[in-house]
Amino acid sequence: MAESIVISDIHMDALQEISNIGLGNAATSLAELLNKKVDMSVPNACFFDFEQVFDMVGGLEEVVSCVHLGVEGDVPGTIMFIFSEQSTYNLVDMLMGQDLGSTTGLDNMGESAVAEIGNVLTGSFMNAIGGMTGLKMSTSVPMFAFDMLGAIMSSSMAASGYWDDHVLVIETLFFQNNESIKGHFFLLPETGALNRLFEALGMPAEL
Repeated sequence: MAESIVISDIHMDALQEISNIGLGNAATSLAELLNKKVDMSVPNACFFDFEQVFDMVGGLEEVVSCVHLGVEGDVPGTIMFIFSEQSTYNLVDMLMGQDLGSTTGLDNMGESAVAEIGNVLTGSFMNAIGGMTGLKMSTSVPMFAFDMLGAIMSSSMAASGYWDDHVLVIETLFFQNNESIKGHFFLLPETGALNRLFEALGMPAEL
C-alpha cells in the first residue's frame, strides 16, 4: 500500500487554485445551460479525515441529494457532490426560476436538474485538473441518489474499493437574488492517487 501523503500549505494552495479555476468554469457553464446568471463564491478547499465528512453534511441519517461519479485514469477515485434536503429544494427553485420554498419534494424534473448541476461542476473540476497537470482522467456516467447520507456512503464504499486517508472537500455557495445555497464537493482518491496529482504539479508527496 502506498504511504499516506502529508498535506502542507503549499499542497493546499495548489488545490485551492484548481478549485478556483474549476468552479469558475462551472459558473460560466451553468450560466450557458440555464440562460441566466448564477453566481458562485470563491470555493473553500480543505482536507478532512473520512470520519469527519459525515458531520459536515449533518450526520448519517441526514437526507441528502448526491451526484456520484467514479474517476478512472491517472488519479482514480470517487467524486460526490452533496446538498442537504432543504438545499436541494432551494436549488431546484433557483434553477427553475421559482420563489424559494415552492419545492417541497423532488420529482423527476428536479432530480434531473440537480444531477445536471453536479455533472457540470464535476466536469469543470476535472478539466481544471487536466489543464494544470496534463493528467488523463475520465468519469463514469453520473448516478443520482436522494437518500440518507449513511446509505449513500455505504453504497459508495462498496463500489469504490480503497480510499486514501484524506478526503478533499470543496465547499461552494450558489447565489441568486440575494439567496445562497451551500453544497459540498467531495473527492475521495484511491490510495496513492494524490501522490500522482502533486507530482504532476511539480511537488513532492511530502513537504
